Amino acid sequence: MSYAAVITHVQADAATAPRLAVAVDMARRFDAAIIGVAAEMIPPLAFDGGYFSVEADWQVAMRQTIEDHLEAARQAFRDATSGFADRATFECGVRLPGPALAAASRAADLIVAGGAPRGRVDPYVACEPAELAIASGRPVLIVPPAAPPLRAQTVLLAWKDTREARRALSDAVPFFERAERVVVAGVCPKDGADDVRIQVEDVAQALRRRRVNAEAKVVEHAHPDGFQILRQASLEGADLVVSGAYGHSRLGEWVFGGVTADLLSQDQAYLLFSH
Repeated sequence: MSYAAVITHVQADAATAPRLAVAVDMARRFDAAIIGVAAEMIPPLAFDGGYFSVEADWQVAMRQTIEDHLEAARQAFRDATSGFADRATFECGVRLPGPALAAASRAADLIVAGGAPRGRVDPYVACEPAELAIASGRPVLIVPPAAPPLRAQTVLLAWKDTREARRALSDAVPFFERAERVVVAGVCPKDGADDVRIQVEDVAQALRRRRVNAEAKVVEHAHPDGFQILRQASLEGADLVVSGAYGHSRLGEWVFGGVTADLLSQDQAYLLFSH
């Protein structure tokens, strides 16, 4: 099993260069096509001051700035994919980038996101990586800022017996099949360890049927959060963590916290999210 096409949001600024570099690397690794989408939207004016001529001039200037950004992104994509010939396609437009990328992902199997300094995401300029998993229905590979190349020789699958985790298990098969080792890790309180041990062994066995070198691991911890998953990834030498995204509502994660929010708060490991 493999990914036939990889898609990414293309921006020309240096801070987002790791994202495009990883997308190109993934396309080469899986012998896949690569699709670049450049999109940016004119933000609305904060208020109507009644100065229609000034506001119209502002709109014209903003559109020209965006057109310049899109053209620079086109050139950056062309330079990065020079060896792909007709397996590289590019589209751009004055649109919100998140919805634009989610819609275009109908032609792809894997979205590459992230790869920029963490902080508040401006939806008129950039994509929120975890939101893409929800909006697109595609697996999203989230690149850490200033990331080293993704080796994915050891991959950690963060297991919880949910629909989202099963989707992640299926979506990440191309990575699992190319890995030297896959660790199926369940983090849980002591009183749930027996059930989780059965679950992770079932998943590891399913991967072994695909000739994946998979092993099961149960970690007993009173607070089974995302930071425990990241700790296990570090202990196992895994630079890719596969996980379901937003098993609870996004509002619930924002208010109370959750594994997805914990994983997104770090900048060391690559993440593969599915929803």
